[in-house]
Amino acid sequence: MGRSTHAVVLGGGHAGMLAATALARHADTVTVVDRDRLPLDAPEPRKGVPQARHLHVLMSGGARAIDALLPGTVDRLRERGAHRLGVPEDVVTLSADGWQHRFPETQFMITATRDLTDWTVRDQALRQERVRLLQECEVRELLGGPGRVTGVRVATAGEGPGTVRDLPADLVVDCTGRASRLRQWLAALGVPAVPEEVVDSGLAYATRLYEAPPGAREGFPVVNVFSDYRAPVPGRSASLVPVEGGRWMISLTGTRGGRPPRREDEFDTFARSLRSPLIARLMAAARPLTGVQGSSTAANRRFYCERAAAWPDGLVVLGDSLVAFNPVYGTGMSAAARSALALAQVLADGGLDGSCARRAQRAIGAVVDDPWTMATSQDICYPEVRTTVVDPRLTRRTPEEDRSAQYFGRLALRHPEVNAALTDVITLNAPMSRLSSPQVLAALGGAGALPELTGPPLRPAERALLDAAPAPAPG
Repeated sequence: MGRSTHAVVLGGGHAGMLAATALARHADTVTVVDRDRLPLDAPEPRKGVPQARHLHVLMSGGARAIDALLPGTVDRLRERGAHRLGVPEDVVTLSADGWQHRFPETQFMITATRDLTDWTVRDQALRQERVRLLQECEVRELLGGPGRVTGVRVATAGEGPGTVRDLPADLVVDCTGRASRLRQWLAALGVPAVPEEVVDSGLAYATRLYEAPPGAREGFPVVNVFSDYRAPVPGRSASLVPVEGGRWMISLTGTRGGRPPRREDEFDTFARSLRSPLIARLMAAARPLTGVQGSSTAANRRFYCERAAAWPDGLVVLGDSLVAFNPVYGTGMSAAARSALALAQVLADGGLDGSCARRAQRAIGAVVDDPWTMATSQDICYPEVRTTVVDPRLTRRTPEEDRSAQYFGRLALRHPEVNAALTDVITLNAPMSRLSSPQVLAALGGAGALPELTGPPLRPAERALLDAAPAPAPG
């Protein structure tokens, strides 16, 4: 009989629980370490996840990855009130290029509060016999040296003040999120600094929960009013997302110089100032249930662990610890789920051998590259953006490339074939090479495109809801 294998996952959030699931198929024991006490009996807020109070959607690429790791989880989300909305059929969007036609569904998204999504995934992950949870436990440092991580040193509050112990591990996975101390941990081991890029538009969030009006508790679309990221002014946007319990979650966002207010009496005013008053009018039809919750942690940040000059065996970085996205693009949870699935596939090919960490890090880097490029290529255009990017895909764009991208974006609003390709990429179901497939290239001439829309493509019941709502004051 061989020796028992042990893996440690740092962070018990969405990414951590999915990583633990990937590891549980190959390690005899998986210990999930989290500094908080996690809600286990019902979906509740967590102190360590302040961004959970804002919009989160699970794109179909991420939903499929979760179900591949934890079969039936998406159905359980639906049973608990999450919405399944077709994309683009159940989405009303004013993009930088105009209003989008609501073509028949080619992909989907799952919408719910982050508390419900996290709890449902956590509930399923912790049912696995090999997974155990160590709560209220702070990570002090990684064990090992520059060539290999051999475990982690932790301080466990539940075992008495100042209790410190070592957890030896064949593999450690960092899923501690934006607050990860990866840089300090690696430096303490003598590992050279990892390449890092940041694109910070200064985006801030302001969010309220509303009771949806009668007739709009089920089957109501996601509504997006986005800024024109090419305009030389701060970006100001808003999104309305149906969540469980017959509620709407409405988030206002603004980049540096145009951040949304956190005062309730100014929330509606900001919504009325956007490129379209649509969301402001919908707000007037709904009843607010909460005050305004604010957040300003939305910079895009990526560690290129797969490019590190020297990377230690025994360490994998996943989720927001590796790449944190501007939440407005809705890809963070889905990218984490697909990264955990990539880890599972690497382990299935070679198990917990000496080189699995490097191979997993390369596979995860490939997974996050397209959503990273999509997010940063827009955010880098905003005024007063702060960036450390050296990627030539972002820094050396030519005017011709910008014109081509704008043409493609405008055509995707009106052409079903082009729209389907872009939808596949945005929902993380296909690589960006899908945008240059023969079918898409053949459609670029414009044949088959519908006329441009001059207003939001609302269905009769949706328009009737607007007509019955009190008219908001001018912005």
